[in-house]
Amino acid sequence: MTDSRYDVAIIGGGIVGLAVALEISKRFPRLRLLLLEKEDRVGQHQSSHNSGVIHSGVYYKPGSLKAKLCVEGARAMVEFCRAHGIPHQVCGKVIVAACEDEFPGLVELRRRGEANGLTGLQLIGPEQLREIEPHASGLRALLVPSAGITDYGLVCDKYAELIAGQGQAILTSTAVIGLKPDGVEIALETNRGAFSAALLINCAGLFSDCISHMAGEKRDVMILPFRGEYYQLIPERTAMVRALIYPVPDPQLPFLGVHFTRRVSGRVDAGPNAVLALKREGYRRSDFSITDAAAALAFPGFWRMAAQHWRSGLSEFHRSFSKAVFVRDLQRLMPEIRANDLIPAGSGVRAQALKRDGSLVDDFQFARSDRMLHVLNVPSPAATASLEIGRTIVDAARQQFGLR
Repeated sequence: MTDSRYDVAIIGGGIVGLAVALEISKRFPRLRLLLLEKEDRVGQHQSSHNSGVIHSGVYYKPGSLKAKLCVEGARAMVEFCRAHGIPHQVCGKVIVAACEDEFPGLVELRRRGEANGLTGLQLIGPEQLREIEPHASGLRALLVPSAGITDYGLVCDKYAELIAGQGQAILTSTAVIGLKPDGVEIALETNRGAFSAALLINCAGLFSDCISHMAGEKRDVMILPFRGEYYQLIPERTAMVRALIYPVPDPQLPFLGVHFTRRVSGRVDAGPNAVLALKREGYRRSDFSITDAAAALAFPGFWRMAAQHWRSGLSEFHRSFSKAVFVRDLQRLMPEIRANDLIPAGSGVRAQALKRDGSLVDDFQFARSDRMLHVLNVPSPAATASLEIGRTIVDAARQQFGLR
């Protein structure tokens, strides 16, 4: 079939895959592009199960790809939301030190933020903290004025609308079940028939390592799913949070700790924790996949990671099953919070790449092979930086494969 052959195929209709498709559509409008998404609509997993925060770039190691793309991507995201009428707000955030042991962490975050090009960062005392967030409590805080919020589900919908407007194809409810590169093009077998493409870009998120393995690549990293569980404040208590209130994060882990996030809808979320899920799309505690669990247990890096981080893992599981513990941790930021102020608010699953040596991949990671580019690790701030990530991936495809 002539309409089954494309210049570029993208696997994954999350915010990163959509951003790549949008960049190709704008930069190379004559190329025939196909985006394949296994769900019945785009942006159904990490892209719409997140905090909605437009991250500033204060956390990330200076010089890292994550830092560079986050700072540039945050500006691009605000401009995109403004241009297309997507609800957003540059509300700022405070990162709160609850004890003196956390003071060095605040200083380091300020150093990183300024090295990454952020302006307006301020170390403030408890009085100034109360002026910004009257119900927050801490000995010191770092004010990050450039942080913001939006609705990334709406951003995904707008990306898809713009891609379709360029005449490109987005097929939902289409799962890739086989890949066969032959040096000239790549044959893609799906549950809705066969397609072929000269170039394949793998943006499959939680399944990106599976797609890479399906294509014949060695599994040097594995995607581990971490479930983040949220509560939300009851409507009568949402006024307690004006914007974003975060703790000082553990520098040994790629998670930010439980925090308060005001959404563009006015709702206030509290969380998330970070619990190892037993299914790649395991949004509930009861979700279990023997295939996913067995694959994790068979990967040598899993046991090395477990040996290093078992204490923090047990702590996260304890918090998952104990609302009292969850509330206690939130009270370090806001002592007035009580258990009856919070109701369950769903969860999200984060794709975290793990190396064979047991280390969690901290930066974005891409892998290239014959006519294929695999996006293997794009955790937070992937949504914030999606437009810049899209440009970076398309630049790589142009340089590596002569995309034109």
